[in-house]
Amino acid sequence: MTTDRATVPIEILLAEDNPGDIRLTREAFKRGRVPTNINVANNGEDVISYLRREGKYEFAVRPDLIVLDLNMPRKDGRAVLAEIKHDPKLDCIPIVVLTSSDADEDIVACYKLHASCFISKPFEVKEYNAVIRSIEEFWLTIAKLPKRC
Repeated sequence: MTTDRATVPIEILLAEDNPGDIRLTREAFKRGRVPTNINVANNGEDVISYLRREGKYEFAVRPDLIVLDLNMPRKDGRAVLAEIKHDPKLDCIPIVVLTSSDADEDIVACYKLHASCFISKPFEVKEYNAVIRSIEEFWLTIAKLPKRC
């Protein structure tokens, strides 16, 4: 049976600890054209547990896309990115780094760790919404996401 991406929601894991950014991201994706299901992990350890379906995440749905903040508690986004990209069961999941950093060393480090892209979070809500629309337009409409790796 073939699934239609227009009706089957795209599973997104949002790795973010800021409640305001979580709310803005959820709202922006909700207003988008592509149905999404957003799950949130508030710290780096929970991101890894979610992806490996450990503990309270035993029944977690594998994400089609990860939106990753770098500055998270308990394990920062750089460590999370490295761990995901070194795990053959997870390494093909696209990871969009969406962070407040625009430091060249963070950009280089993330690409060396095989981030799919690096986006600096804008400070204005209107611009933030435009960034989420851009992610939706490219990653959920134009790019082909792996079904499973």
